[in-house]
Amino acid sequence: MSGEKRKVAVIGGGITGLAAAFYLQKEATEKGYPLEVILIEASHRLGGKIQTVRRDGFVIERGPDSFLERKKSFGQFAKDLGINDQLVSNATGQAYILVNDGLHPIPGGSVMGIPTQISPFITSGLFSWSGKLRAAGDFVLPKASVKGDQSVGQFLRRRFGGEVVENLIEPLLAGVYSGDIDKMSLQATFPQFYKLEQEHRSLIIGSKKIAPKQPVKKSKEGIFRTFKNGLETIVEAVEAQLKPDTVLKGVRVDRFEKVGEQVNLFLNNDAEMLVDRVIFATPHLAALPVFEEHGMMTDFQDMPATSVATVAMAFKEDAVSQEKEGTGFLVSRNSDYSITACTWTHRKWPTTTPEGHVLLRGFVGRPGDESTIELSDSELEKIVLSDLKQTMKIKEDPLFTVVTRWKKASPQYMVGHKERVAKAKKELKEHFPMIKLAGSSYEGLGLPDCVDQGKAAGNEIIEELFLNK
Repeated sequence: MSGEKRKVAVIGGGITGLAAAFYLQKEATEKGYPLEVILIEASHRLGGKIQTVRRDGFVIERGPDSFLERKKSFGQFAKDLGINDQLVSNATGQAYILVNDGLHPIPGGSVMGIPTQISPFITSGLFSWSGKLRAAGDFVLPKASVKGDQSVGQFLRRRFGGEVVENLIEPLLAGVYSGDIDKMSLQATFPQFYKLEQEHRSLIIGSKKIAPKQPVKKSKEGIFRTFKNGLETIVEAVEAQLKPDTVLKGVRVDRFEKVGEQVNLFLNNDAEMLVDRVIFATPHLAALPVFEEHGMMTDFQDMPATSVATVAMAFKEDAVSQEKEGTGFLVSRNSDYSITACTWTHRKWPTTTPEGHVLLRGFVGRPGDESTIELSDSELEKIVLSDLKQTMKIKEDPLFTVVTRWKKASPQYMVGHKERVAKAKKELKEHFPMIKLAGSSYEGLGLPDCVDQGKAAGNEIIEELFLNK
């Protein structure tokens, strides 16, 4: 191992950058590597889209509200930070789809909308009989002869027809990726669907075969986790453990140039920083201007990012009457509503809401129709409240409202996405092997996926600087 002090810059203080910086520092400390890690964030706060509002006993998320427990890396991150004892599970409960002014239960046994139990699907009011018969075509249709990538919408409509896709599968998938399934890459988002078709021909039969067996006694714990005091808990924990003077906020990297086997970073405060390795953990739209002068990442110029708004509303308990039991609903595109979803947060996450109160969180903004989020806070509140009043009885105005806008914040994995990422990483390896790409724009936008990418980029750097000598 070389005794020469090495320096790594992590650009971007969202969850990917935080994971990269933390694990790089952890590895260097535990193994005694002479390594300095600098985290550079353009805004004046860390965490990216992870933002928690704590007000009057309420815990309100502006961005993501949880992570999928079965993807272990985020839970391990919490454990490595010593805060896993603060994790809580979501309460289980019925979720609904809003179609034609009615809330219909998501059929039991659905795996991302694909049925593994026939009876709940047949009896569901989400579809007409002709829609159900068309979806049954999945049992007899041959597997696709399409080679290479295709859109998620194209693939699923061929298997199930338009009605089932639009009233069930599309709201569920769009809830994950906030995107247009008719442009979304199947191979980059749901490659398991293609694999099921190739191996079992029928997605229904394949999903049923691989579905986990139901335990004798169903757990009351859900499949999602968060922190009792909000997701920002993990941001605060990382910042507290990073070494003093290694975090630069309000500093942006404007350009870079290669200097031998190092990289010189030019910052917006007129400073320069010479480093041995760089991890770009920013969204692609932030990275593009920096790579443009080097003629790199050109294929990402046409990669869109969608905009959404959330409106969280706090009420007294007696101001809201809900006939349905459950945790919230998604909205079919065929329904005449501005909102795309609503979480009954006080039910899904009981620790977020003080006793005797209700917390509702509405989502606004569809791909291709995002003008609504440009409205004023009061106009957004009025629209969401009007939509919610059509699904439940609300007798009073909210105690307070928290409106959040995320403009061009959700990267869209278009058809051919994996090839674009592979090309960009190949170009980097050839021309700037000391630079790594990681984050939600590339290989997964869920919180665990981002942690995985940040940690993997850090591991590559450790191997290059200290192990391959």
